[in-house]
Amino acid sequence: MGFGVSALGYQLGEEVPVLDVAAEYTDDMERVRTYASRFMHRSAPGVGLTDLSYEATRKALDGAGVRAGQIDLLVLAVTDLTEYLYWDAAASLLHRLGADGAEAVLLTQACSSGVAGFDLVAGKFATHPEYRTAVVVAASRVAEPYWNRLETGAGCFSDGAVAAVVRRDHDELRWRAGEITTDGTHVDFFRLEAGGAAVPFGTPEAAAAPPRVGGIEDVKAYFANDTERISAFGTHAREQYRLVVERACKRAGIGFDDLHRLLLPFDNQPAMSGLISALGFPPERTNLALAADYGHLGAADPLFALAREAESDTLRRGDHVALAAVGRGMSWACALFEV
Repeated sequence: MGFGVSALGYQLGEEVPVLDVAAEYTDDMERVRTYASRFMHRSAPGVGLTDLSYEATRKALDGAGVRAGQIDLLVLAVTDLTEYLYWDAAASLLHRLGADGAEAVLLTQACSSGVAGFDLVAGKFATHPEYRTAVVVAASRVAEPYWNRLETGAGCFSDGAVAAVVRRDHDELRWRAGEITTDGTHVDFFRLEAGGAAVPFGTPEAAAAPPRVGGIEDVKAYFANDTERISAFGTHAREQYRLVVERACKRAGIGFDDLHRLLLPFDNQPAMSGLISALGFPPERTNLALAADYGHLGAADPLFALAREAESDTLRRGDHVALAAVGRGMSWACALFEV
């Protein structure tokens, strides 16, 4: 059983210079300057995650010459909250595309979900031999009331969606292997205290809870501001990145050093450079430079980098490209493709 990516499409929010809008989100301009991020992308009010996803998917379908009625499986991977609670955004997107009758799956482990989506497609294709066409959509739309674009994480959060049309037996950008590992030790990172079943909206406890997801200072407090513990966590995270990529390479019968490209989440430039250095991979064969102009697109980062590589015609037949990411859980994921 084999499949490949026949077309990619994306839709981004409006490009804005980071330093021009940073004061809307934070008083710590010096910290933002250290990110060395030039631009981020923000959607207009009223533009939702499924709006971005729909536009990206239409572009990918058109590029592949595929009708919506040919879709057998749609996987929607999201970073933040979708437009509504108690609502299946994947089913809504499928219906809007005109593909009712296909299967829709919603993945919600944030930034690793877009990469993990291809592993899910592999499993579905293996158990459903009649499936010929799938669409993997990775989308990020910051829920502004709950998440601060420049405070909640150590980077600039952007809005955008990327869609990949995947076809069985397609001979280009072939999926070769996937790998996922999860460590639930720190599952409470970025937990919103109010609004779930434990602390429902409308209760006194919810009213007293912080209205937004905690930021970097809360993460430091989680580790009791112990620099050794924080450093140890960072080391562990980088090791898990290397682990999933090496395992995927082994499944495909190649070595880590045989990779032509390693596409990672769009972090701030110093943090991303540190990760690449720790992985021992040449920076010029990553998406480091690209990240400075787009901000963190959450689950869409590695897939967007792949789309840009395909647009720029930098990939050659036989090249191996690894997409790697980390998301809530915490889960690390890798998807390995051969051009």
